[in-house]
Amino acid sequence: MTDSTTAARQAFLMLRIAFTVAPILFGLDKFANVLTDDWTHYLSSEFNSLLPGDADTAMSIVGVIEIAAGCVVALAPRYGSVLVAGWLGGIIVNLLLVGGYGDIALRDFGLMLGALTLARLAWSEVGSTQRAPSRVAPLGQAQSMGS
Repeated sequence: MTDSTTAARQAFLMLRIAFTVAPILFGLDKFANVLTDDWTHYLSSEFNSLLPGDADTAMSIVGVIEIAAGCVVALAPRYGSVLVAGWLGGIIVNLLLVGGYGDIALRDFGLMLGALTLARLAWSEVGSTQRAPSRVAPLGQAQSMGS
């Protein structure tokens, strides 16, 4: 393995861990309210009208989706990373609609770029979970020594 391959593999693993743990923790906090005492003030009225129930119910739905997204990154980073990037895109739009949270939207844009970087690495050989092709011929298809 070359140094660049090793570095890319390490970057892939760090991003995979980050985008597994962060969405799960943020999702769990929608129920625990440790990071903030009221997640609902981050929810725009436009997005709230798309979700069933009141803002508290909407944030519970958001929490479940975030937990699921983190689990998908852990199990299938090729797809989970794109899911998280799309989710972050939605959060950015939502925050800009609420107003006054441009700094958080900009931070989430950086996170979205990180999730897209994870997707790129996951779809490369670095993130491949497939084994290298075998050099041994399948049974019944052995080649003769002379060929």
